[in-house]
Amino acid sequence: QVQLVESGGGLVQPGGSLRLSCAASGNIFSINDMGWYRQAPGKERELVATITKGGSTRYVDSVKGRFTISRDNAQNTVYLQMNSLKPEDTAVYLCNAFARANYWGKGVLVTVSS
Repeated sequence: QVQLVESGGGLVQPGGSLRLSCAASGNIFSINDMGWYRQAPGKERELVATITKGGSTRYVDSVKGRFTISRDNAQNTVYLQMNSLKPEDTAVYLCNAFARANYWGKGVLVTVSS
């Protein structure tokens, strides 16, 4: 079992920045890929970014150049630095970890609005 707890969400103006954190606990040695997904009201959940245990990253096109995913394996934490935020980035952001199964955090709300 893996437990994931996100933090760092909130309200930010367009053009602003936020940093999300996701701390993993439990059977952390079995974790391979980690990532961030988001779900906006009335929309399906979509992949935002993933990072392998070795540090290879992948991003959805809409966030490339604005978001950066990173991972601290020693602290069992994955981060999402979000810059140049847009109103369309408003969503609940969920942390994901794959450790023989998919595990999810409860999510944090990010609201981009003036």
